Amino acid sequence: MASAHIIDGKALALTIRKALSTEIARYRLRPGLATILVGDNPASKIYVAHKRKAAAQVGIKSCHYQLLAHTSEAELLNLIADLNQRADIHGILIQLPLPAHLSESKLISALNPDKDVDGFHPLNLGYLMREEPKLVACTPLGIMQLINSVGYQLSGKHAVIIGRSNIVGKPLMHLLLQADATVTICHVKTNNLASITRMADLIISATGQRHLINDSHIQKGAFVIDVGITRDQTGTIVGDVDFDKVSKLASYITPVPGGVGPLTIAMLLKNTLDIFKRGQQ
Repeated sequence: MASAHIIDGKALALTIRKALSTEIARYRLRPGLATILVGDNPASKIYVAHKRKAAAQVGIKSCHYQLLAHTSEAELLNLIADLNQRADIHGILIQLPLPAHLSESKLISALNPDKDVDGFHPLNLGYLMREEPKLVACTPLGIMQLINSVGYQLSGKHAVIIGRSNIVGKPLMHLLLQADATVTICHVKTNNLASITRMADLIISATGQRHLINDSHIQKGAFVIDVGITRDQTGTIVGDVDFDKVSKLASYITPVPGGVGPLTIAMLLKNTLDIFKRGQQ
């Protein structure tokens, strides 16, 4: 029996999406989101389909580009240059991962940073580091929404992030620091991980390693956020956290699925609307 409060990411995301839909309906023009998918990665196809469906539901016009796996970097750069110039496209999303022959950093850097709806452009990462955030990565934004939704006060708390990616770990570190938390960054090669996480008030795990975190990793009353997604031997989606064990000790916990994922999409929609609104001012 779980003793932790389970945070319903689906319900919170639905509330946010309803508010976005109401706001978008006030405008004569609609925000435009371009999605680019290179290749036929099944998971990526599903992710993009979810994002486009959610966009349509709140009134965002999506324009999708499905490209062959062998598409050249030059072709992609030409497409990005075109989308950068289009007045009806406010946000541009390049679905990751990309095929091995394409440079992720080069293509993301080619985006107009003001249309970088994922918040991955070097300029947007730099603005976040300088505490002048403009467009912030969607998963870290979603995590902050989850934390704020239960009124959790971050000031003075010790937060441990497991994962050091530019998509989650690093931008989340800056958001937490700006909220006056003390932040420790760990990763899958950290020695004696449990000795560090047991000191944490808040644990966010984003490694994609099934059940990396169990009850031996947390102190009683810790707030645990699970960003990892993988599948077990039966094909069931599970997270980094052993939910059954950890939920008996944690104060708050997010499930997988139904926790961080829906908030990530909601923040993508919010970023798209924010870009659109800047153009209306």
